[in-house]
Amino acid sequence: MILPTARTWVYPLSVNGRYQRIHRLTGAALQAVLFVTPWINVGGHPAFQIDIAGRRLYAFGSVFTPADSLLLVLIGLAAAFSLFLFTAVFGRLWCGYACPQTVFLEEWIRPVENFLEGDRGKRMARDRGPWNFDKSWRKLVKWAVFLAMSFGVAMTFVSWFSGARILWTGGSGVVAYSMVAFFTALMFWDFAWFREQFCNYLCPYARFQGVLCDDHSLVVAYDEGRGEPRGKAGDANPGACIDCLKCVAVCPQGIDIRDGFQLECVTCARCVDACAAVMAKRGQPSLVTYSTLSGQPRTIRARTVVYASLIGIVSVAFVAVLTSRHEADGYISRSPGSLYTVDADGWVRNTYLLRLTSHENEADQWQVDIEGLPSAAEVSAPQIVLDPAATTTVPVVVRVPPGHLIERSIPLRVRVHSHDDELWMDTSFLSEGT
Repeated sequence: MILPTARTWVYPLSVNGRYQRIHRLTGAALQAVLFVTPWINVGGHPAFQIDIAGRRLYAFGSVFTPADSLLLVLIGLAAAFSLFLFTAVFGRLWCGYACPQTVFLEEWIRPVENFLEGDRGKRMARDRGPWNFDKSWRKLVKWAVFLAMSFGVAMTFVSWFSGARILWTGGSGVVAYSMVAFFTALMFWDFAWFREQFCNYLCPYARFQGVLCDDHSLVVAYDEGRGEPRGKAGDANPGACIDCLKCVAVCPQGIDIRDGFQLECVTCARCVDACAAVMAKRGQPSLVTYSTLSGQPRTIRARTVVYASLIGIVSVAFVAVLTSRHEADGYISRSPGSLYTVDADGWVRNTYLLRLTSHENEADQWQVDIEGLPSAAEVSAPQIVLDPAATTTVPVVVRVPPGHLIERSIPLRVRVHSHDDELWMDTSFLSEGT
């Protein structure tokens, strides 16, 4: 792809209509999720937080650690296959209604621009004109508002990783606030200048959606049969399209939907609402609608069946892994630098380190038992109280009286159990036996 040598500014005309009302509703719901979720606590922890430093994921009362990597992989696969299925059936509705880039531009940036600089015509005329006091103060105020918005979004985004309360009260570290500064600058650049170029040149979804879509996927399409040939009223044999260019003026990507399906189209339906308003005055339906390239929507087809089957398989695997998941995970290892010790009373002692990580939001007590050694063996471990989402390491001492060991290495099973769960770990007991 060859990037343009000069930036061509897009000045979308304001438009209202059925699909823009839907966009505002979905945008409000998504913003509520984004800005409210980091402030909600479940069981003393955030409802959702990716704690990179602590290597934990808090998700609505559950705690996931690196031991749950398989679950996270299954979630990622389910999300990917769901995106494939969604795109194959509905096209790029994500881009038009749910993508943060679209939501922020439509719900924040364009209303601010319209309020401070006017609609399409006024903005174009002012930008073409010389820099004067009127143009300068409007631009400065607009950029100041964009910067404030960028800061708020950056703080919220980082809150999903470091925790909202500690971040907003100044308790986070240098790394967190450095990330806030980075994302503030990045978003300000996007809001103030980059905008639709992100969709056209950077977004990976735009690149591979052409592979996921086919002739039966939902797209925004122009009814060429009704619309052509374009012309004004009174022209010889005119089509329904009067070439008012409203569909072009309202497009946030700067394309003409009448040229056919284009990679830049994000299916926001602004052109649908614009054309519907114009054609309604002529007593006709809109020439631009949600349709398919084949003209015949067909949800059930080979690729959608494959995607749905993969989602089902991954979902079953996820449920199976989740239901077999323990309240904690852990491992036991020999104390560094030690094999075995013969105590003064002749007993052979092995010392281990037991590490446990809780997956729960409630504290619990755990006990240690062993299997595989003579019944006279003793196991000594401190009382283990595992706090919610905490990790603890405790010593475990196993002793065997003299005369009971004939092998140099004996397989040993360690049972760590609470009131309703148990973990089994394998290790070995070493001695000076033959």
